[in-house]
Amino acid sequence: MKTATRSRENTRARLMDAAFEVFAEVGLDAASVEAICDRAGFTRGAFYSNFDSKDELFLDLAARVASARVESVQSRIGGLVAAGPEGFDEGEIASILEQVLDVGADDRLGVLLMSEIRIRALRDPDVAQAFLAQDAAMQRSIAQIITDVATIKGIGLRMDAGQAALLMLTVWESSAVRALIQGVADESQGGEAALRAAASVHLNEVARLILC
Repeated sequence: MKTATRSRENTRARLMDAAFEVFAEVGLDAASVEAICDRAGFTRGAFYSNFDSKDELFLDLAARVASARVESVQSRIGGLVAAGPEGFDEGEIASILEQVLDVGADDRLGVLLMSEIRIRALRDPDVAQAFLAQDAAMQRSIAQIITDVATIKGIGLRMDAGQAALLMLTVWESSAVRALIQGVADESQGGEAALRAAASVHLNEVARLILC
């Protein structure tokens, strides 16, 4: 029974990994079950033994992406805070937040998939609910690190930490999308590193505005 369970979990994971790539590349509407199965190396039968529909897979994938993103941010926050003042040797809140906010934003496919999730959320209440829950968790995590870093370094803020988190998250993500549209993430220009650098410029500008 355990072997069968592991096999089923592996099949679902491979299908979701393949769907991540296909959804990011062509969007939910253009992505077909056949394309996902071909990418994963499975048949349609394997797909429908794990998911009732493409929409169900998309919702599960969106939840997985959101959970992984929040967990990664929380892990980074824990490490930075545990390091104490020595962990903030650069002395600027922007440089520290950059380490947190680059989760998923320096990956071309990650940016594309998150954009696809947002578009779907505008049309589908179930996706909207999942997206808003993930977004709220991200904001809380970022607000906490802003508070922790400001306290440790004696930095003042011109606005509430929650508002600052929302502003910085919005600027970071919109900058990543704009950079991708402009072709900054092309391999000839340094790929993901260039995408991260482009978003970082705007993050540092916003940080200077919110710091006292």
